[in-house]
Amino acid sequence: MAWAGIGLLALVAAGIAFTGIPAFLVLLTAASAGAALAVLSGTVPIEVLGALPGRLVNLLENDLLQALPLYVLMGVLLDRLSIADALFRTSLGVLPKNAAAPIVSGLGLGALLGPMNGSVGASVLSLSRAVNPRLVASGVPAALRYATISVASTLGVVIPPSLVLILLGDAMLTAHTIAVTTTGRTDRVINTQDVFHGALAPAGLFFAAALVVAWLTTRRVAVLAPAGETESFSVRQAWIAGVSIIALFMLLGGVATGYIFPVEGAATGACTLLVAGMLTGRLRAPVLGPALADVMAITGALFALLIGATSLTLVLRLLGTDRLIGDWVIRLPGGELTVVVTVLGIIALSAFVLDAFEIIFVVVPIVVPPLLVRVADARWVAVLVLLTLQMSFLLPPFGYALMMVRGTLKESVPLGALVRALAPFLLAQWLVLATVLAAPWLVHLGEKAGDRMRGPAIPLSPQDVDERLRQMIPTPPEVSAPDLRP
Repeated sequence: MAWAGIGLLALVAAGIAFTGIPAFLVLLTAASAGAALAVLSGTVPIEVLGALPGRLVNLLENDLLQALPLYVLMGVLLDRLSIADALFRTSLGVLPKNAAAPIVSGLGLGALLGPMNGSVGASVLSLSRAVNPRLVASGVPAALRYATISVASTLGVVIPPSLVLILLGDAMLTAHTIAVTTTGRTDRVINTQDVFHGALAPAGLFFAAALVVAWLTTRRVAVLAPAGETESFSVRQAWIAGVSIIALFMLLGGVATGYIFPVEGAATGACTLLVAGMLTGRLRAPVLGPALADVMAITGALFALLIGATSLTLVLRLLGTDRLIGDWVIRLPGGELTVVVTVLGIIALSAFVLDAFEIIFVVVPIVVPPLLVRVADARWVAVLVLLTLQMSFLLPPFGYALMMVRGTLKESVPLGALVRALAPFLLAQWLVLATVLAAPWLVHLGEKAGDRMRGPAIPLSPQDVDERLRQMIPTPPEVSAPDLRP
């Protein structure tokens, strides 16, 4: 029945990519179909499915999940309070007047808003509202606008303390715990702060590279700004932009470096924006009501996705699909680098049809635990997963961010022109990914020496590893035959 789980994963990918049905419904449908198949075939007693409510309760009791609606609220309020517009206009007014200025401003706004938007899709919608009209007014060609919004929307995948990093940190903690228990190593198990710290240097490298690329490759592009529509900013907008940048840097920087906990930081930022909006009169009922409705819709979608993915992963474990895939990964020939590149390739293919959250909830729990059995450096693996996700979302023609931008802006852009506009940014991504692959020490900058100490691992054969993984799956309870005596 393990192969049936592979079929379920293929159906999930096809359902999300081609049907237009919400992802959580696709996941729940696949989970229900898999559970029915397992019960009807006699592989799994129906009583075992009673473990699902307990798994969901334990999942939702995770304190870290409280940060999700709060970060989403911050992102929505930044948009509704016109702070995003003030930041963009001020940046555009400060930079030299050339074609690169609006591109650099758009990337900077993406870096600030990306960690709070919730997902790549949410970032595309937010940046399309805030940045695209300004780019149009500045006369930026359509292909370059598409590329700018696409790249900016993926910055939230790698820049801490984004929602993607928070959830990946929790998934990596579980995966690393399984790997350590399986192998008998004495590693210190990774946590969310480790993922934050590990991503700082690579994220900074890519953001700096993207700004340099934007400045060098687009400053000579001919743009024709319509008369009377050139960007300007007022003193009030400059003041709002300055205060917002300082506050965001202090808040997000404190969370990313570990001085502020994610939940407390998100609560502080959200409450500050709410109070500021109410005191200035910009958050009256006609504005606040729709804003809170958007927050509830985005948060509800995230939690529904989490519940659907948790249900599916339980079914896959009961079917033995996780052990099948784990055995494939453990038996892969070659060294650590070969195994890492193979698993990253699987994740990259998944990113053509799945969003970052769907990959974290469905793909990571299946392929990363066996990878960490082979590769002990969990922080390095986590950062490579992030960089791979970001790269995959931008690969034409089916990159998730590109598809979202094309669907949102609804403008006809030749594929060749879009590829030419994206090529320098993709090259910068590949260089950063290759650098981190070749130099794992980049993800350990500032790490305490004791945090990397680990004891010797117990040498295990593939059969031993498979047996230990099997022991970690709950054994179905024995069902006694009914007493038919009169």
